[in-house]
Amino acid sequence: MDSQDKIKLGLAILLVVAGVAGFYLLAADQTVLRVVLFIASLLAAAAVLWQSNMGRSFVVYAQESVAEARKVVWPERKEATQLTLLVFAFVFVLALFMWLVDSSLSWLFYDVLLRRG
Repeated sequence: MDSQDKIKLGLAILLVVAGVAGFYLLAADQTVLRVVLFIASLLAAAAVLWQSNMGRSFVVYAQESVAEARKVVWPERKEATQLTLLVFAFVFVLALFMWLVDSSLSWLFYDVLLRRG
């Protein structure tokens, strides 16, 4: 990251901090103005970041992510329902198994070995 990008990143952070500070420094009854000020500071910070190498690379990354998400083959409703039911059944069986192991170990240690039952 070169010095210009560091300055732009610092400016963007200062803009966000100024927006948050402005939000809390304005009177509570000026809600609309507080929100507009905060959103404006976020937009200004995004505009500053957009001009940096890091911002441009983020935009390229976001565009590539959207392109990859469009390539995904999403399951049909029936398939998603079947997989969800399969997961619920597996969780139920695993919970039952864990309960049996816990109960067996409790019985073994407390009733048989320690004779506290």
